[in-house]
Amino acid sequence: MRRVTLCAQLATVLLSVSIAARQKIAPPDVSAALDRIGAHVEQYYARARSVVCLETVRLQPLNSDLSPDGFGRRLVYELRVAWEPALDGDAPPEATVLRQIVTIDGRLSRLKDDPGCMDPKPVSPEPLAFLLPARRRDYIFTWAGTGRTDGRSAMMLDYRSASQKPAEVVWRDECVSVDLPGMTRGRVWVDPATGDVLRLDERLTGMYELRVPREHTRHGDPTWMMIERADSSIRYRPVAFHDPEETLMLPASIESFTVIRNSGVPRLRTTQEFSNYRRFITGGRLVR
Repeated sequence: MRRVTLCAQLATVLLSVSIAARQKIAPPDVSAALDRIGAHVEQYYARARSVVCLETVRLQPLNSDLSPDGFGRRLVYELRVAWEPALDGDAPPEATVLRQIVTIDGRLSRLKDDPGCMDPKPVSPEPLAFLLPARRRDYIFTWAGTGRTDGRSAMMLDYRSASQKPAEVVWRDECVSVDLPGMTRGRVWVDPATGDVLRLDERLTGMYELRVPREHTRHGDPTWMMIERADSSIRYRPVAFHDPEETLMLPASIESFTVIRNSGVPRLRTTQEFSNYRRFITGGRLVR
């Protein structure tokens, strides 16, 4: 299930192949298109287990006019995807994004460093899982026409949750993580020739009021917060590997923006950039 969280926007991985410019695309059979997309996601998970990269995260608080509010925070992680195929009769596997902190604001991470409230989590759900066949029933998909993204023609599918579930709120000292299953909608840009996903945008469908427990407030602090906005846009680029030759579409960047009234950081822009992709092959050899 896709999640909106105060702590971090999730890193993710997708596939993409470019197509001829100005290609006209007929409305597809949405169910058949989703079958192809889900198959590509499963194939990607199987291949992405052998890929690692560096993720550079910039967290920038903003003023009401969206200008920078003070200095931001810069984090560098080593990142990979973990996933195991399901065996016959087993429940569908969970794909996760695994992060290992490398540097904080340009210096090497130390064991005593505590993560910030808005830092990405060490283990995050991989958001493409909602396109897998076993998860698809939780969403409603509709044809949204054709368009272009980053110079590539694409067909577009809109999606929303089929039902709304209770929010999940977890407090850790002065930090809070809020998952809002069923309160997001988005759009997927898809290569019509291959079924590969080119781009994924998502936004919150409404505001959510969060009560702050007494033990997590100080004298005079507001006793509630309001999540007013949470947007994200994920883009991808081809990455070539050698020995053996292989090209995968992997994330280039994620841009996120949140507005949370009465929080310590009421407006936050998060930028995640991915670089230095490497691939492990048989025998543990590392190939760039």
